[in-house]
This record gives sequence, C-alpha cells and structure tokens, in this order.
Amino acid sequence: MLNIHPISKTSFILAAFALVTTGLVALTHLLTKDTIAQAQENAIQQTINQLVPADMYNNAIAQDCIVKQDVNGENIRVFRARFDDQPVAVVLESIAPNGYNGRIDLLVAIDTEQKILGVRTVKHTETPGLGDKIEIKKSNWITYFAGLSVTEDNQKNWAVRNDGGMFDAFTGATITPRAVVGAVKNTLVWAQEQNLFAQGQTCGEKQ
Repeated sequence: MLNIHPISKTSFILAAFALVTTGLVALTHLLTKDTIAQAQENAIQQTINQLVPADMYNNAIAQDCIVKQDVNGENIRVFRARFDDQPVAVVLESIAPNGYNGRIDLLVAIDTEQKILGVRTVKHTETPGLGDKIEIKKSNWITYFAGLSVTEDNQKNWAVRNDGGMFDAFTGATITPRAVVGAVKNTLVWAQEQNLFAQGQTCGEKQ
C-alpha cells in the first residue's frame, strides 16, 4: 500500500484548493465581464446626459462617436452632439495617468466655443475620504470646471492653488486634484487642435 507522507498530502490538498479557487475566479470573471462592461457603458451614457442638456441636441450622441489618440497616446472616444446636424458639443474620454493611486478616467464636455459644459469622474482608485472628492457624489469640486476655457492669457491659472493656480486642492490630498486639473486642461488644448466633427463614426472599429 502506498504510504503518502503527511506533509506531501497537505501540499497536494493546498495545491488542489488553489487550482480550484483560481479556476472559479477565472470563470466568474468570464461570466461577468460582459455584464460589468455593459454597466460601465450605461454609466457613461448617464453621465453624458448630465453634462450635455437634452434640449441642446437631437442626434443619438452615444452612436455619433469617433476614436482618437489623446496626448498620452491612448485611444479615447469622442461623443458628438448635434442639433439638426449642426455641431453643438463634444464629450471626450479624458485620462489623468498621474493620480495618487494611478489612472483617473474622466468625461469632459466642451461646446463649440471651446468652453467646458461639465466634467465628471468615471473611474478612479484614489484614497477614500481624500482623493475621492473628485466624485460628484462626494463633493461639488468637479463642477468648478463648468464655463471655463483655456486661452493664452490664463494658462498659468490652470493649476491648483498650491502651484499658483485657481483650483482648490483637498486637505491632505493635492496630487489628485492636480492630476485632474492637468488632464482637463490638456483635453481642452487637444480638442482645440482637432476637427472632431469632420470624421465619420469609428467607435465600432475601436482598436
């Protein structure tokens, strides 16, 4: 009769348990990733509706969409609002790569006069109670961008007050608002240099 050493038997059980657990996690991810992705898309659509008033456009803004490379070389989507085929506004995915805990995903709505209609945080991993004040449900800080634009004369103002700018930082958390301000400014400057309404719809071809 085969005699299995107790330590070997325990190691085998632990290895089998780890294998089964890993398999279950992978299966759960596989089964839920489409649901999670759809939920994220629904949240983006709801946020677009918050940023661009419904009476400003009459096209299907979520479908009138193009893919571009941003200043970081990342593929982003640009949603375009039109009224009777005339350009009204764009809502751009904006990425702040340098948050305190990493990447911060934003949506930035800009009208045809290059003024911000609004900004919202879509996804982040900033510290709860500190950096998460970039969320509209935690603070109204993100609403300060509405109505602003970037010009040659006000570029220096596009910084947090600690850096000589006009934006408040959070107590104990300067890195997060600094990253968001920088991303929004970069998005505005980038959008001014693009002809975002000339390109045909390409979101179905996102790379």
